[in-house]
Amino acid sequence: MARQAGAVVAGAGIAGVATCYELAVMRGVEDVIVVDPRPPLSLTSDKSSECYRNFFPNKSMVDLTNRSIDILEGMKDQSNDFFNMSRKGYLFVTGDSQQLASLEKAAQASSEFGAGPVRVNGEAAALGEKTGFDVYQTPEALLGRFPYLSDEVLGGLFVRRGGWFSAQQLGAWMLETARRHGAELIVDEVVDIEIVGGAVSSALLRSGERISTPAVVNAAGPMSHQLANLVGVDLPIQASLHHKVTFRDHLGAFPREAPMLLWTDPVRIDWSDEERSALAAEGLDELLGEIATPVFGRPEGGVASPFFEALCNYRPVVQDEPTWPVPEPDFMFPEAVMRGMSSMVPSLTRYREHLPHSAVDGGYVMKTAENLPLIGPAGPDGFYLVTAISGYGVMICTGAAELVGCHLAGRELPNYAESFLLSRYDNPDYLSAQDLVDTGELAKKGARTS
Repeated sequence: MARQAGAVVAGAGIAGVATCYELAVMRGVEDVIVVDPRPPLSLTSDKSSECYRNFFPNKSMVDLTNRSIDILEGMKDQSNDFFNMSRKGYLFVTGDSQQLASLEKAAQASSEFGAGPVRVNGEAAALGEKTGFDVYQTPEALLGRFPYLSDEVLGGLFVRRGGWFSAQQLGAWMLETARRHGAELIVDEVVDIEIVGGAVSSALLRSGERISTPAVVNAAGPMSHQLANLVGVDLPIQASLHHKVTFRDHLGAFPREAPMLLWTDPVRIDWSDEERSALAAEGLDELLGEIATPVFGRPEGGVASPFFEALCNYRPVVQDEPTWPVPEPDFMFPEAVMRGMSSMVPSLTRYREHLPHSAVDGGYVMKTAENLPLIGPAGPDGFYLVTAISGYGVMICTGAAELVGCHLAGRELPNYAESFLLSRYDNPDYLSAQDLVDTGELAKKGARTS
């Protein structure tokens, strides 16, 4: 006799665990089962920069992230801040007047969508204000607030409703809370989904076990394409490879009080002639000229922590399906990222001759062409998506899970729900009407496809 489940969630990444929590704890769905062949939050979710922000050039994304951050802040209180949620913000920095104008325009648009007011040079609201944007229009104003930045800065944009937290600890808290409400985690893999009368009837696992259920949620991350194919659904998504590096800052060169720092201008690393020849011989031409992808980083851990993390996706690859094992970055990745960060934070040049100890990790994020997620029903009745959450899965996981819960329970949907349905592609003019350049993704330029 098949085991019974109120819902099966395929995938124990941050999206799947958040959905499990939503269904079991918030919706009262009985016997929610999460199925994944790997330990929870171990494939992609633990490779994240773990940041959040409500700064997006799209109203639906502003609405979704605002709601998701609201939920996260509630969880922070409920868990006694078990996952160390900060509110240090994001700082976008530039030395280009046109880029500064673009940042201010983007802030105005995001503000009109509900992300909070725009202030010039941090005026009026002082440092205690928790929402909106500070536009720094002069080097003096910016360096007065953030004195550790390069003197090449012209201005910048500070996003107040942003910061970071431990995705691992958030996931652990949600999963444990869901278990206390009857949810279960099974180390296995969904290999088939039975459809009866146009609706989900059961999920077959690789072990041979069959789970009778009226609902399957596809939260399978890099494997979500294959899972959707089991019910005849084709997802318009690709896999984007990202790496990050964590440095042990034994010289104390990275400012511990810093927000998430993003240098939005192209970077040209000042290699020596000997280094340039060696890089050319290794085929690392991307490092010899202008690097168009942004470089960004933040402190890691508490005030006394010796670590910071940084990334610059200077060899981006987007492909139809991920390949395993996850490809390693080139051997120059830590040094190139450190030198790129030095363009923004000059104190990091202390490591020019001797790079500190570093650790690199990475994984795939799944994304649609316009970089909006897929959340909600698709294909047969009882099949739901929470995928294509790109590089912002941590910041939208709770809002996306709530949206799945509304769909599954037949509750009233928020006004942004339709924007994330797979059915949006039924309109042949949908993609042509989207801005496929300004998607809100921070490292998006120059991707190679394969």
